[in-house]
Amino acid sequence: MSSVSAYYNGKTVLITGATGFMGKVLVEKLLRSSPDVKAVYILVRPKAGQSMQERVANMLKCKVFDRVREDCPNFHEKIKPINAELTQPKLAISAEDEEELLTRVNIVFHCAATVRFDEPLKHALQLNAMGTQRLLELAQQMQKLEAFIHISTAYANCVRKCIDEIIYPPPAEPKKLFDLVEWLDESIIQDITPKLLGDWPNTYTYTKALSEYLIQQEKGNLNIAIIRPSIVGASWHEPFPGWIDSFNGTSGIFVAAGKGILRTVIANNEAVADMIPVDVVINLTLAAGWYTAVHRPKNMLVYNCTTGGINPFFWGEMEQYVMSTFKRNPLEQAFRTPNAHLTSNYLINQYWITVSHKAPAILYDLYMRLTGRKPRMMKIINRLHKSMMLLQYFSTQSWDWSSDNMNMLMGQLNTEDKKLYNFDVRQLHWSEYIESYCLGAKKYLLNEDMSGIPAAKQHLRKLRNIRYAFNTTLLVIIWRIFIARSQMARNIWYFV
Repeated sequence: MSSVSAYYNGKTVLITGATGFMGKVLVEKLLRSSPDVKAVYILVRPKAGQSMQERVANMLKCKVFDRVREDCPNFHEKIKPINAELTQPKLAISAEDEEELLTRVNIVFHCAATVRFDEPLKHALQLNAMGTQRLLELAQQMQKLEAFIHISTAYANCVRKCIDEIIYPPPAEPKKLFDLVEWLDESIIQDITPKLLGDWPNTYTYTKALSEYLIQQEKGNLNIAIIRPSIVGASWHEPFPGWIDSFNGTSGIFVAAGKGILRTVIANNEAVADMIPVDVVINLTLAAGWYTAVHRPKNMLVYNCTTGGINPFFWGEMEQYVMSTFKRNPLEQAFRTPNAHLTSNYLINQYWITVSHKAPAILYDLYMRLTGRKPRMMKIINRLHKSMMLLQYFSTQSWDWSSDNMNMLMGQLNTEDKKLYNFDVRQLHWSEYIESYCLGAKKYLLNEDMSGIPAAKQHLRKLRNIRYAFNTTLLVIIWRIFIARSQMARNIWYFV
């Protein structure tokens, strides 16, 4: 009998960020492993011209729910959407909805956040820090609340090389910062952002560090736990291997490399690529929710959900596994044959960017213009370079995270729970996982069918032949120019 599953049966759960990548996996796992859960409230806001109802309807159509849809066709009846906005006072929840939440909710999972590294500081603060503060205020009024679980990031304290499972001093006093951004003009905030960030690489990690400190200061009597995942990747096992629906993090880089667009990456081959499968994070999150509610630890526990200290994997290995997978299982309509390389040398990287990224993109866009079509490759390349610059901080260095609380929690689970809520990353085989991740990107991100692989391989052969023909022509042209200018070259040519 699973103690964790049994705990959630009959409970009412509130989840923020349910329409996001991690949120969907959390909702799916909860409904599938605890089918008798009473209700799952999800806070959703209108976005990109879609109403709350439309966003929820689109979410429920997602392939991630296929397994739970088979087991329980009416699973959607347990999902109760609430119109809310984390950046607004009192979350902009109606009085009727607020009353419902305050009298029914037993456990809160706070997953909502902006994960964009280049998010303007004011918006990142409003959503990641002030939004967390507002949700805490709501949670403190909940009459039946047993646990509050906050999803942070392992990189919240990335200015330190060794990171323990504790709350560190914040980069600034949160309330003073909130006051500052409220009255300052947006352009001034943008100008002083680098000074405010200090050693933090981006607004995402900065505001997550502030959020952790806020929770510690304002938790009151709430039972709270904080989960700190590293780079969240595709699923390992659940709901099925390789599931991914976001281009964030490494996913977009894998696709760009598989399409042959990305040829050079700034990274340290020997640095740890601390990646964690999304289902491992969710299993730990649900287990931590159970432990926090049932055992009520005296102190707020922080769980570093990472792999580097337990089962390390390096950027150099990642390059090999990704390239070999896409050569065996190519993506459809690739721009060039997959052939990305890592380098830690800035000048070498700039050279390859010019030769392998910008020059082909300019030629391709010229071809598109000549054939009366809209040029797009240079735009893709510029977006890709922007993403690579933001990731560079994390791909060129390593961190050491302690995982004592994660190991302690594993020891608290019974045999059944260790199977159902597996977060033991010692069992993770990286070569198999990366292959599954790449195939998942092909199937779920690009919606490509595996039956199209023979045609994709044929396309790669065609690209290879074009490359050989181009290189040979270029060599002959250069050699002929050289011959025209040099008597020695002519003598060598006649001799050959």
